[in-house]
Amino acid sequence: MSGQERKAKGSDLFVAALENEGVDRIFGIPGEENLDLVESLRTSKIELVLTRHEQAAAFMAATHGRLTGKPGVCLSTLGPGALNLSTGAAYAHLGAMPMILITGQKPIMSSRQARFQIVDVVATMKPLTKLSRQIISASSIPTVVRDAFRVAMEERPGPVHLELPEDIAGDEVPAVPVIPVHPIEIPVAHRAALDRAAEMILAARRPLVMMGAATSRPRSTHGIASFVRRTGIPFFTTQMGKGTVPGGTNLYMGTAALSERDYVHDAIDAADLIVAIGHDPIEKPPFIMGPSGPKVIHVSYTPASVELVYFPDAEVVGDVGPSLELLADRLEGKLPQAAALLPLREEILTHIADRATEARWPPTPQRIVHDIRQVIPENGIVALDNGMYKIWFARNYRTRVANTLLLDNALATMGAGLPSAMMAAMLYPDRRVLAVAGDGGFMMNSQEMETAVRLKLNLVVLVLEDNAYGMIRWKQAVDHFADFGMTFGNPDFVLYAKAYGAKGHRIASIDSFGPTLDAAFREGGVHLVSIPIDYSENVRVLVDELRAHEKSKA
Repeated sequence: MSGQERKAKGSDLFVAALENEGVDRIFGIPGEENLDLVESLRTSKIELVLTRHEQAAAFMAATHGRLTGKPGVCLSTLGPGALNLSTGAAYAHLGAMPMILITGQKPIMSSRQARFQIVDVVATMKPLTKLSRQIISASSIPTVVRDAFRVAMEERPGPVHLELPEDIAGDEVPAVPVIPVHPIEIPVAHRAALDRAAEMILAARRPLVMMGAATSRPRSTHGIASFVRRTGIPFFTTQMGKGTVPGGTNLYMGTAALSERDYVHDAIDAADLIVAIGHDPIEKPPFIMGPSGPKVIHVSYTPASVELVYFPDAEVVGDVGPSLELLADRLEGKLPQAAALLPLREEILTHIADRATEARWPPTPQRIVHDIRQVIPENGIVALDNGMYKIWFARNYRTRVANTLLLDNALATMGAGLPSAMMAAMLYPDRRVLAVAGDGGFMMNSQEMETAVRLKLNLVVLVLEDNAYGMIRWKQAVDHFADFGMTFGNPDFVLYAKAYGAKGHRIASIDSFGPTLDAAFREGGVHLVSIPIDYSENVRVLVDELRAHEKSKA
């Protein structure tokens, strides 16, 4: 080996590999085991975004993957810091969001601190990620990082964990070049599968299309919208498939916020064939398959996972957008029965919109959703936390652009709403971005208000106050348990926002709600808006009304 051979530190190789992948931000909280990496980041083009909790960093990285199709990156130290990333890893794993988790570790060539803070993070992350590995050689870093990004992005996308020990990051080795990134095209579906699907659709008397979670991939939107337009078959969406086809189209039949008995299930129950595009069984089932139900064609990037409630009759597997274009070629102009279910549309949507403008106080979820829709433009983004309101947004909030209603119907974790909205605001600073959280979910990551203020984001945070873990309390009532153990007190949210340097607003009448939101967006910066919510509609609509509707059909 030549004594003149250029040396490079492991952390420098790591950062160069990240830059090679197009990474421009890393979210997280470093520890002493990451200091070589932090120093390498200091002189790089990559921005280190310091958060106030590792969980929020993971949610932000996951949402970056969801919105761009390119992995977001988060960073933590070993032990407790790494374990705080685990919820975000599961969130991305179930939600099919590409992301890279980087954790530190004590030196592996020596153990001067014995087993202080040592947890087997690689093993911990294995069931929560697509790949989890420790880097044991500095010279292997460029290949390991390239492979991590490849695995994170290939179908089905998800999180990859890399553990970078302190001594590997600081080790100097002969410089190793980065691995060039090349595009990878996904094969389209086989001709025989397309012919089989076309034959089933041509034979159907009442076809219906369903848009599932995988339809939200940025790469597939055009082909999916083209298929609906060219065939004229009406469609409904799952919660995570909202917006893939403009919700304002005259073929939209609604969103399955529940698994059965909702008004959209009138169309589902009447269909003799459902074309399930991008369905992922990680979602709560949008309908329950049974022996007497409709035939189902599975169209997605990957084969169907057979479940008790989902066992399709045929599969079209391949790159969804181009495969649907080929399927539309076989069907266009040949489906006189395509619109057979459309007469049901008006009644379904009318029921869903019922009481949306009711002026009672505290306001109903329907009214809150209605007023938000009025101040959010077509490309504006609403990021939901998890709570009872999510069902109402899924049912009532009409979307016209993919990924403009960010909800999690996979892990369904509380605390994700604010960090997800922050990521959206960073990616799209010129769009209106609204975080919606219950008082319970907001307080799980509310400290990130400081991060949002520090980053000078344009962001409005809406906190729905019912002083309770409302969804669990509702289920408690529905199942006839005693009302026990689910209520709590709250801080003064207006003062709380001001303490972080944000603007705080308390809504005292429903007439002021929409104007307050609009004024906050116009002013810019970080605003928190607090409003009470009347959840009595949960029982009236989602239990009593739907139960009566089901009986009327019998």
